[in-house]
Amino acid sequence: MEYGFWLVIIFTIFYEPIIGYFDFQKFKVDIKENQNARLKYYINTIIGLWVPTIFILLLVFISDLTLNDIGLSIPSINTDILGSFVTYSVFAIAFLYLVGILYYSIGYQFSDKIRTKFAQTKEKEWENVNFSIILPITKKEKRLWSYVSLIAGVTEEIIYRGFLLFALSYLFPNFSIWLIIMFSSLLFGLAHTYQGFTIGVLRTTVVGVIFSVLYIGISSILPLIVLHFLIDYVAKLGDVKAQN
Repeated sequence: MEYGFWLVIIFTIFYEPIIGYFDFQKFKVDIKENQNARLKYYINTIIGLWVPTIFILLLVFISDLTLNDIGLSIPSINTDILGSFVTYSVFAIAFLYLVGILYYSIGYQFSDKIRTKFAQTKEKEWENVNFSIILPITKKEKRLWSYVSLIAGVTEEIIYRGFLLFALSYLFPNFSIWLIIMFSSLLFGLAHTYQGFTIGVLRTTVVGVIFSVLYIGISSILPLIVLHFLIDYVAKLGDVKAQN
């Protein structure tokens, strides 16, 4: 089982941070000449996420690793590990963030005012980032983006929260839980190197820490999958009218 753990850890260290980065650089060149480049990039992303996830699930069936070990379990409050203050503080932050996402996601469908405000905010936020080019434009791209968002929510939570937190704790039992959280969150951040250091690595690492605390506090990645999906899904909103 330990060898399987190390294979996944090595994959997270090298694949997304390095291969994923150069794939994005290639995509930025391809998109100028190939109108289907964005769809191809989405499909490659889906494959890259499912490969380690399927391997982890195979470990569940062929080793002592269980679904509960990787967070695929019924949520239950657990404040013993990180303490009540830290756990409930992060719960409050996540709840407020979820309310904000739902407000804009639902309001976007029914309110012209919210739709306009959201579009203006998105345009201002994304105009100076070099990875906004991956956002969907056509209706076909937006449909596939929805699947990418869902798959990313499922696979990344299994990989970076459920699996990595357990595997690192298993391999390094003398490490503190905060060190385990920081290392797994850093790997999550490095998986977004194509987005740049500040927005990609740093911001995503912070999100990884928050999600890790949430996971430990509720003993399940299932609510995190939903939150993760909503965060990615809302990125496709904001255009007045999608192209065909």
